[in-house]
Amino acid sequence: MSQTPFFQLNGTDTCSKARAATIHTDHGDIQTPIFMPVGTVGTVKGVHFRELRDDIKAQIILGNTYHLYLRPGTDILHRAGGLHRFEGWERPILTDSGGYQVFSLTAIRKMREEGVQFSSHIDGRKLFFTPESVMDIEREIGADIVMAFDECTPGTADYRYARESMERTHRWLDRCIARFDSTSDVYDYRQHLFPIVQGCVYADLRQEAAKRLRDLDRDGYAIGGLAVGEPEQAMYDMIEVVNEILPHDKPRYLMGVGTPWNILNAIERGVDMFDCVMPTRNGRNGMIFTWNGVMNMRNKKWEDQFTELDPDGTSFVDHQYTRAYVRHLIHSDEMLGLEILSIHNLAFYLELVRVARQHILDGDFAQWKQAVMPELQRRL
Repeated sequence: MSQTPFFQLNGTDTCSKARAATIHTDHGDIQTPIFMPVGTVGTVKGVHFRELRDDIKAQIILGNTYHLYLRPGTDILHRAGGLHRFEGWERPILTDSGGYQVFSLTAIRKMREEGVQFSSHIDGRKLFFTPESVMDIEREIGADIVMAFDECTPGTADYRYARESMERTHRWLDRCIARFDSTSDVYDYRQHLFPIVQGCVYADLRQEAAKRLRDLDRDGYAIGGLAVGEPEQAMYDMIEVVNEILPHDKPRYLMGVGTPWNILNAIERGVDMFDCVMPTRNGRNGMIFTWNGVMNMRNKKWEDQFTELDPDGTSFVDHQYTRAYVRHLIHSDEMLGLEILSIHNLAFYLELVRVARQHILDGDFAQWKQAVMPELQRRL
């Protein structure tokens, strides 16, 4: 019997590079384009898994290697049977390598060829990550899709540093692949390793990195080091450069991006997978995204608005909550208000990519995107 391929292309847009596909994992299928809610330490902040499954309709969530390594630790996760069983999430999980978190600890980390020494932000203890140890940690965590250990180059890095950083990431990648391929899946399902394309905002570096990673013929590829301080247009330019080179029959994951309009612009350029803390972080700060624009629910203008948060949303669970009521909750410091906004934003993001997928399959994604972009970006 032939094995189902990891990635199957289902359709493409007629006027852009947008594509709809299905990623097959042992924990279920993922229909792309897809947004992955961020469950950093084994939970998406303020959201129950029941809501993620039934209301938000998340197909895959993300965990963070750095944070899960610190708490609860790989021993607990292994004894539980992996992160899926530990947290009770039966659908696919992706883990990043912790590279972004480690390299954001600029004042408390030291980098050398072997790896990175850093201090725990929890108790200050000294820790050391190497490409090999990160692969072992991600094996123990047990995500379906795991990231290679890389250096997340700042978006403002000069050319010399960007090249040094990229080349270090490639040397580490060789070690990641050697360790990953020489070890077995810890649990009773298959894991897939994605390399990460770096190169900052320099087209020649991005091209070099994309070609090198393409030739490795892995199951999928991530694009890292974007939305980290560079101009927005530079991000789009680098996506175009990279996606001209990465294989068309493999998934492409843009890490840590972003706003609804960032996502649509990246889909138009051929990206399949996204994650970002923005839906929940902005929700906890009183901001929501809707089909008609961005709303700050702390504003007085919503005080006597008894309409739904987003009347044009078709699948949100919070239709029964009015703008006036949610504003009241926010100003009363009620946790329910922040929970409602987090759920709303995640539901909106998942609906956004579902609708985008349907327009790709219908062949009119580019026209639809052009029509909705001004509304999405409007400040209400």
